[in-house]
Amino acid sequence: MRHLRLLFALLPAAVLQGWDYHGHRTINQLALAALPADFPAFVQEPAHAERIAYLSGGPDRWRNVDPWLRQTGPSWNDHFLDVEQLPAAGLDPLTVPSLRYDFILAFAAGRAAHADRFPAIDPARNADGTALWPGFAPWAITEWTHKLRSAFAALKAFMEMGGTPEEIANARADAVQAMGLLGHYVGDCAQPLHTTDHYNGWAGPNPEGYTTWRGMHSWADGGLVAKAGITLDTLKPRVKAPTPLVLGPRPDGRDPLFVAVMDWFLRQHAQVEPLYQLEKAGKLSNAQEKADRTRQFPGPVDPAGRAFFEDRLLSGGDMLATVWVTAWQSAPVDTYLRSQLARRSGAKTTDTP
Repeated sequence: MRHLRLLFALLPAAVLQGWDYHGHRTINQLALAALPADFPAFVQEPAHAERIAYLSGGPDRWRNVDPWLRQTGPSWNDHFLDVEQLPAAGLDPLTVPSLRYDFILAFAAGRAAHADRFPAIDPARNADGTALWPGFAPWAITEWTHKLRSAFAALKAFMEMGGTPEEIANARADAVQAMGLLGHYVGDCAQPLHTTDHYNGWAGPNPEGYTTWRGMHSWADGGLVAKAGITLDTLKPRVKAPTPLVLGPRPDGRDPLFVAVMDWFLRQHAQVEPLYQLEKAGKLSNAQEKADRTRQFPGPVDPAGRAFFEDRLLSGGDMLATVWVTAWQSAPVDTYLRSQLARRSGAKTTDTP
């Protein structure tokens, strides 16, 4: 099934983005609307709120213009995880390593041991080397959440220990950036086709006769959302306050944040087949679009299809608000920065006549 990923890696990035920009932006804005009153208020200031919304599209913009970024830095593989490839490599999604490179080693070993379960890779279609990997989206979410925890740790240190206005402003900017970019990866995974080998039409054995339409992904990313007129205002009344994650130590030594992220990710994966069932039943309002993708069809949208995509956007907003609040509440104490600030404060006191 990986050969399908190789084929679509050659298509324009806009074809296979997780949601379109409108969807990503909506998820970040839903998360902002869900934040509790005791969350730092500066993120709701218009300039900061707008930047958080804008940055929701950042990782897609990065890879739109530089193919070498598909593997390094903001990796192409960070946008998805094809869950079906884990058991193919002998790995259990519920127990995979929480550290990215530990997982990479485990998956590489499993892929080599079960090479017959994976299609051959055409080197001509794998210049960026990404076809070897199933995707790293849950790791990307976890890592960006830890970056946000670090940003909040620095902000708290500056606010509590005499940071200058410029230092506090820059620390806030760091937090805003991490919040916005984290939102992209959470948003990707709220779209179930970013969790599966069946990401753009059903791949491989198809006993249920699900669609193999190659417009499936782009329709799920934004076609139905646009046709239905789903907007932030239509979803805001359903926003709920997030419940922070509990990050206590685990007997298996894995990062509890990663475990919580993976649990949520697998719940999104459980929506893959229901999505295909809706399409098969004609509930995704895409019959005309399948026949002719060059025209606009403003016809009626089936309520079941609309409800499915509203729920997916809301799930993304809820999870994003959850990890934001968790990052703020669980931010570690930056002892090094605090010691430097204390030393600076002491030096100022000593120098005062």
